Amino acid sequence: MTTPFKTCLLIDDNYIDNFITRRVLENSNFAENIIVRQSPMEAIESLKDGSVDPDVIFLDIRMPLMSGFEFLQEYDGLEIAKKGIKIYMLSSSLDPTDMRQSSDNKHITQFIHKPLTVKALEEICQ
Repeated sequence: MTTPFKTCLLIDDNYIDNFITRRVLENSNFAENIIVRQSPMEAIESLKDGSVDPDVIFLDIRMPLMSGFEFLQEYDGLEIAKKGIKIYMLSSSLDPTDMRQSSDNKHITQFIHKPLTVKALEEICQ
């Protein structure tokens, strides 16, 4: 079975959320490689040094030291930002400000509520 994406980067500080999201991604054959970074700063470094070259990113909003939105500010200055990577804000936030800020950000493809579901992945792949 072919996968729609080669590499998926999951950025979330919560171990349980990462475990669940990774399982959904694996069981759906969403990507050949699923890479998890529990720190947005680690993710930025991986993108900068080229050790991670994702087709798609799932990004949490609320994380310590650097939020998802702060990650996007850093990401915007990277050369890789010009590649057109699909970034999905994956969050449990119900704050309308977060949803509006996501929809206003040029890098965010879509806001998805946690937990990630097979149905949401199917919609992404259509």
